[in-house]
Amino acid sequence: MPAERRARLTPDQRRAQLIAVGVNFLADHTLDELTMEALAQQAGVSRPLVFHYFDTRQGMHLAVIATARDSLLQATEPRPDLPPQERLRDTLMRIADFVQQHQGTFHSLVRGIASGDSAVRAVVDESRVRNAERLVEAFTELGTPDSPALRMALRAWVAFTEETLISLLVERDTPPADVVRFLVGTLDGVVASAGELDL
Repeated sequence: MPAERRARLTPDQRRAQLIAVGVNFLADHTLDELTMEALAQQAGVSRPLVFHYFDTRQGMHLAVIATARDSLLQATEPRPDLPPQERLRDTLMRIADFVQQHQGTFHSLVRGIASGDSAVRAVVDESRVRNAERLVEAFTELGTPDSPALRMALRAWVAFTEETLISLLVERDTPPADVVRFLVGTLDGVVASAGELDL
């Protein structure tokens, strides 16, 4: 009896599969190491097939980084049922958990693109903007006036948080609860200072 033929993937399924392989690749490699050849080898497909789905290396990088970014945002979506302060702590704990479970990928997102393509940097920057917006929503709910200074301060705090997570969680293996406690303290200070700045 002949072996059953493997089900053929649709183009969308094949592209999604290649992107998933690329995201997994970032767990142990930098984005710069993710070439068309490397993705083809990891996925067990031909190099021309990878070019068929992404056209260019930049196109592949954009798709992989966007998927990794979306995974982080979805995994750390704030819980609307929690009051603002508790929601902030809960979200930070889930971000810390995500970073611990996906250290290589998070490292690639935060530091691996520092000298890379501007289009790829823009994809990552979208997550920083969204995280800053989440913070603005929580603090205005607490009664903090929305202002350009608040938005600037929270956007900068998001970048600070990314570096803190890398330095403390990834490089020093600091307990997540300690990291979150530190971040909450710095966040309160940033918001208080923003209230004293007139832009």
